[in-house]
Amino acid sequence: MPRELSEKDISILKKLAPECGDLTCSGSGHMFHSILPPVSNHFAEDNKDFIQRISRLSDDELTYITDMIQNGEESMGCLPVEDVEALIHLIHERLSSEVAQKIMNVYETGSECEH
Repeated sequence: MPRELSEKDISILKKLAPECGDLTCSGSGHMFHSILPPVSNHFAEDNKDFIQRISRLSDDELTYITDMIQNGEESMGCLPVEDVEALIHLIHERLSSEVAQKIMNVYETGSECEH
């Protein structure tokens, strides 16, 4: 579901992608409506870079993102499979296996790529 990024969302996005000066997708021209897809698709050079970026998240920020994923406000539909796997691994390591499984279930039920 498209949403307008909150100040907290923008703060997290800029933490993960400090080079993000504009909140507009260069491909579509639309404003970003999620945190993870722009980091993965616009700023991270590769999976290793994506992992380094999401590793900057505090446990509270990671919990915030997982809560947003579970309530449908944060999209994973546009993420490459290897970035989803890295995110789930980080959630498993830092939060819990239960939360990681919930996020995997959300992903497997099919998130749509939102612009």
